Amino acid sequence: MRRLWFLLALLFAMPALAVQPDEMLADPVLEARARTISEELRCVVCQNQSIDDSDAPLARDLRIVVREQLQLGKSDDDIMAYIVSRYGNFVLLRPPVEPATWALWAGPFAVLIIGGALLAVWSRRRRLVETPPLTAAEIAEINRLPD
Repeated sequence: MRRLWFLLALLFAMPALAVQPDEMLADPVLEARARTISEELRCVVCQNQSIDDSDAPLARDLRIVVREQLQLGKSDDDIMAYIVSRYGNFVLLRPPVEPATWALWAGPFAVLIIGGALLAVWSRRRRLVETPPLTAAEIAEINRLPD
């Protein structure tokens, strides 16, 4: 049972391992803001991990920059703008909806609609092809039916 609790504790502690103790701010409020901001920023090396979860050296550098900006008294929006000005919208895990990102936001829906339409056309054609023609006996049976 102890092993199970240890494994569960280790499992839940994994994301917190990326942030090293020497990076953390003494002020718990600023540290919480730093963690919140770090969860919104993509690790440009790891791609689909936030810098808060990433062990990459570049993610560590970005976490330090975020904490430095917080210590300078910048707002969360100012810090996000600062990071985006250096790395572009790619660094955001939730990029803004704008003409440059329309394909990103609309792409999954377009693929779903086009895929659904192709599936419907394929299904209809398959149904038409699978219907065998009537045999002479079937045609004779139909002709014997009253009108």
